[in-house]
Amino acid sequence: MTATRTRPGFGWQFRGSCRSLGEFYFFAPDGEDPVLRRRREAAAKRICSSCPVLTECRTHAVLGRERHGVWGGLSERERRPGW
Repeated sequence: MTATRTRPGFGWQFRGSCRSLGEFYFFAPDGEDPVLRRRREAAAKRICSSCPVLTECRTHAVLGRERHGVWGGLSERERRPGW
């Protein structure tokens, strides 16, 4: 029997700590200054650190190869090495 990795459904998103915060912390605007990017990503990661769906979010981002934003406490740069 072959094991198959499956992505979870999307219902977990309704329980995320970020659900009412908008995109500001999690997605970079075009041309973002590197210092501001590090600060924004650090703030996003603090939000993620106590999120009840951190594992589901991170799994979604890694398996789905999300190319932008902080997902499950990982930035796009942190997720890429696994691709």
